[in-house]
Amino acid sequence: MIAEIISFGTELLLGQIVDTDAAYLAQKLSQCGVSVYNRATVGDNLERATAALTLALSRSDIVFCIGGLGPTGDDLTRTVIAAALDAPLVRDPALVAHLTAWFEKRGYTTSDAIFLQADVPTGGVPIPNANGTAPGLWVEKDSKTVVALPGPPNEFVPMVDNEILPRLQGTGFVICSRTLRIVGMGESVAEEKTADLMAAANPSVAPYAKPAEVHLRVTAKAASADEAEALIAPVADEIKARLGSVVYGEDDQTLEEVVVRLLEAQGKTVATAESCTGGWLAQRITAISGSSSVFHTGVVTYANESKTGLLGIPRALIGAVGAVSPEVARAMAERVRDLGQADFGVGITGIAGPGGGSDDKPVGLVYIAVAGPSGTELTKNIFPGQRADVRWRATQTALDMLRKQLIG
Repeated sequence: MIAEIISFGTELLLGQIVDTDAAYLAQKLSQCGVSVYNRATVGDNLERATAALTLALSRSDIVFCIGGLGPTGDDLTRTVIAAALDAPLVRDPALVAHLTAWFEKRGYTTSDAIFLQADVPTGGVPIPNANGTAPGLWVEKDSKTVVALPGPPNEFVPMVDNEILPRLQGTGFVICSRTLRIVGMGESVAEEKTADLMAAANPSVAPYAKPAEVHLRVTAKAASADEAEALIAPVADEIKARLGSVVYGEDDQTLEEVVVRLLEAQGKTVATAESCTGGWLAQRITAISGSSSVFHTGVVTYANESKTGLLGIPRALIGAVGAVSPEVARAMAERVRDLGQADFGVGITGIAGPGGGSDDKPVGLVYIAVAGPSGTELTKNIFPGQRADVRWRATQTALDMLRKQLIG
């Protein structure tokens, strides 16, 4: 079954609202074996919206329309469906009664505009909305299906899960994916090492560049989820064998979660001393449930005085080599390890920008040190991007350095 998703709303085109609904629906449809070939966003214009739906119906079996089902003048979806399918709107008495009772129960008065939500294209079936007034719509005509869904996520998500997905089960196949998460290897290198696997069709392998990491998504189509997983498993195993330890996790696993679980499993602890990242590394670690057993101490020594006062780094050392230096990063890691009585200490110092750089120490220069039982590892990094990019990449690199020490 080939599907298309159309999101209606000028606010989406203006970037005032991020369209999370379409992404959620596309993920759910793939799990039902429904292939989404196209997605579109159209403003609140009757002519353009009707043209978009007409085009979608010409090339798809089922079209999902999101938004525009409310009672205001810019809610055009019902009218658009009626025009595209040549199925005039008919007011549904049962919906009128439902809307009347809904508003009376809450002490509100009704109006003619409210009852626009009771209009249904000829031959259509209303879809119950347990969390709002606007019902969804399921309209079939000439072997084509149009499904209309409300835009507010608190209405949209339950309707998809409870009303739409059960109607789509049994389409003959499912589409499943597994995502392998890679850190410390660029997209081009990962692609080169798995090029032959990417040439296959089922399962397919596709790379996705993320901030400071790469995802390889393995996707298979089969009659059942178990059969799809049987296709995915050997390919995923082959990728892990080729790429080795740069594959740190799968699917929704984050790097910080992997690190916390490794620390837990080994009964180890970590302490952090941060300058340019301002506590972001500590925040990422402590965002993981159970991190209190592995993380006890974190300090943000942003100013030179705090590096000296809190960590005891000699003022003369900072004066001689500068706060952004391998010597200070090493001292931060080793001193915070002692301060926190931890197995590992992490020190980060750098220039996140956009100002503060020089020819010798450009923006993006970050020194990261990890002190552990077997000594102190230190890296010099020059990270690209804006201030937030530099800070994120620094925490990502620090976590990966710690991970590699934990896995040996």
